[in-house]
Amino acid sequence: MNLSDLAKMKDMMGQAQQMQEQVEQKLLATVVEASSGGGVVTARMNGKKELLKLTIDPAVMSSSSTDIELLEDLITAAINEAGRRADEAMKSNVQGMMGGMLGGLNLPGLT
Repeated sequence: MNLSDLAKMKDMMGQAQQMQEQVEQKLLATVVEASSGGGVVTARMNGKKELLKLTIDPAVMSSSSTDIELLEDLITAAINEAGRRADEAMKSNVQGMMGGMLGGLNLPGLT
């Protein structure tokens, strides 16, 4: 391996690190929201699948017939759906970034 190859490899590693930083920034900036039970429970999550906020309609708490198991199921459903939406958003963002960086080379496994 000559010095030219080493310089190219170093450049590629720098580009990979920049791409990683861009992906991390996108993960934090991406926010998705999902609800369950007709909006009774809403979950907001970032692209790193960190739960940012969970909202429960106060009307459900004032009902004397509130079923805690049903509420738990609605919370679980809203969080799981927000996680799926975060996955979809990030897949779309990463594919867009890769397509822009690779100039549409159609490399197998990257689309």
